[in-house]
Amino acid sequence: MQYAGRIRQTNIYVGKLFRIFANEKQWKGFISATIITALIASVTGKNMFTEYSATRNGTFALICACIWIGIFNSIQSVCSERGIIKREHRSGLHMTSYVTAHMVFEFFQSAVDAALVTLVTVFIFGSNMRDADGFKNVNYLLFYVTFFLIIYASDVLGMMISCIVKTPETAMTVMPFVLIIQLVMCGFIFELKGKAAVIGKITISKWGMNALGTIANINKMKPAEPAPTAAQEDYVKALQARFLADKYHADYNPAHFHVYKMWLILIIFIMIYMGVSILFLEFIDRDRR
Repeated sequence: MQYAGRIRQTNIYVGKLFRIFANEKQWKGFISATIITALIASVTGKNMFTEYSATRNGTFALICACIWIGIFNSIQSVCSERGIIKREHRSGLHMTSYVTAHMVFEFFQSAVDAALVTLVTVFIFGSNMRDADGFKNVNYLLFYVTFFLIIYASDVLGMMISCIVKTPETAMTVMPFVLIIQLVMCGFIFELKGKAAVIGKITISKWGMNALGTIANINKMKPAEPAPTAAQEDYVKALQARFLADKYHADYNPAHFHVYKMWLILIIFIMIYMGVSILFLEFIDRDRR
């Protein structure tokens, strides 16, 4: 490694990561991703992609799955070999090469995971996506790219955490807190105001939810209709209340440029996580363990 350039080092580490992937049968993670997505999709209800509330809840559940899959892919990937990294850094390893190699490998993992999530989603809800108003010409590629960016951003976030902490045990301790922030602070479960709203803007889940909601054209979906009661007047009032509750969301602006904006934000997150990862690894020699 001492005399190898950055590109050569990157290629060496990419090859190493793929050999580990094959030798340790890490492809089994793809099976887990498929099962998780199938389980979540199967309980979202038959009105997914046809009814407003069901689709919002369902897309949020899918985003939760994507974030979990991405973070779990890489949360221990760096800290588990911290001692090796320190020795090789002293021998001439460039941290930009090391992190870039991981970015390439995680790109591959995320691309496959996103394909599986998309296939499962289309398999279970394909008829709803094709038949509902606004879905006759649905572009499944938009769903795939969004799933990929959510998973990849979460994956690189997990890698960043793995670069910051020193042990796999610490990484797994931190992981639940990161997941809670991503899922609670996105603004879907609770209305966020003040500082909480600012925190929400740096979550992957918020922008992923906005992108998926826009692609699914949620704002044009019908609200769930309550079952008729004995008194028709009560039924009408309940229906009106449902319409008021399920109001238009500017976050799901049905325009392609809005989706591209959400994608750009997720890409910026990825680049920031990568930069922070390199920064922390550059100081690995100060680790006196």
